[in-house]
Amino acid sequence: MADITNPPMEQLQDLEYCIDSNPPWVETIILAFQNYILMLGTSVMIPTLLIPAMGGSDGDKARVIQTLLFVAGINTLLQALFGTRLPAVVGGSFAYVVPIAYIISDSSLQRITNHHERFIQTMRAIQGALIVASSIQIILGYSQVWGLFSWFFSPLGMAPVVGLVGLGLFQRGFPLLGTCVEIGIPMLLLVIGLTQYLKHVRTFRDVPVFERFPVLICVTIIWIYSLILTASGAYRDKPIKTQISCRTDRANLISTAPWFMFPYPLQWGPPTFSAGHSFAMMSAVLVSMVESTAAYKAASRLAIATPPPAYVLSRGIGWQGIGILLDGLLGTGTGSSVSVENVGLLGLTRVGSRRVVQISAVFMIFFSVLGWYNPS
Repeated sequence: MADITNPPMEQLQDLEYCIDSNPPWVETIILAFQNYILMLGTSVMIPTLLIPAMGGSDGDKARVIQTLLFVAGINTLLQALFGTRLPAVVGGSFAYVVPIAYIISDSSLQRITNHHERFIQTMRAIQGALIVASSIQIILGYSQVWGLFSWFFSPLGMAPVVGLVGLGLFQRGFPLLGTCVEIGIPMLLLVIGLTQYLKHVRTFRDVPVFERFPVLICVTIIWIYSLILTASGAYRDKPIKTQISCRTDRANLISTAPWFMFPYPLQWGPPTFSAGHSFAMMSAVLVSMVESTAAYKAASRLAIATPPPAYVLSRGIGWQGIGILLDGLLGTGTGSSVSVENVGLLGLTRVGSRRVVQISAVFMIFFSVLGWYNPS
């Protein structure tokens, strides 16, 4: 069956920069940093959810976040240069949370009384499961078998998959808004206002700033607002849970992170292997493969590229399997897949440039190695 290709203007008529056209360098760097900021949210949220349950400290959480960002940068570069070559960001995935929670609850690990030792042993068990599970994705990808399955992934079927993944992120993220409504609601209203009602306003050199940089603008404004609330003592007498959710000085990530850390293989020690853990992780790998395939197809449309043929999808899945192998070797605490939120950002900003994603990957690697400098 021949691949169906569409002329670019029939796919998306209002895109300003497609996959092979690039904005000016200054705009490209700012857009790349915006992609990094969006990826940073997921990279912080997943370890924040899992590391305390593993017995890890704030310092352990900071190191896992740095490792996750580092591997996300490498995986994104590999995908953009050798995989599908689409402007798709590859990072930590919530699809792995359920099997990781199963590993964390293992009775043999729960019997360890020392919290740090339990964290190390749990991380090693997760690493072993990821290493074994990655083989499934590598085999299905490089053998071109996944390309055969891709014939059944029509746009009609992929659209609900992308939508469900997005709703899954909404389900995890939106309840956090209620933990600090005085920050969450202004952020929500600001994002809606910029992206839906002010997106056509051109303010600087005829550039639609509000449409092009909504995440950066909203994060900057709300962070300054939160900093003012914290410094003014608005949460001084509030419950501890409210202070942790709302204050800007309670995350302990900056104070506990090493100012320089280069993640390396087996930094948590040698992985441990269990058949039950591995089979549980394989189920998450299969789910992430479907999610990533849908995200690749969405990214190709939003970047004004022809739909990726079967062999390109297989190659991308194969390289993504290599990425999960790196997750297991370096110990990111979770597996990886294509970031649906970053794919959505392509349509939001109307910029589908591959160069933007590549520079964003450089930001991930750079800031993960330097971490957050702590002068104390």
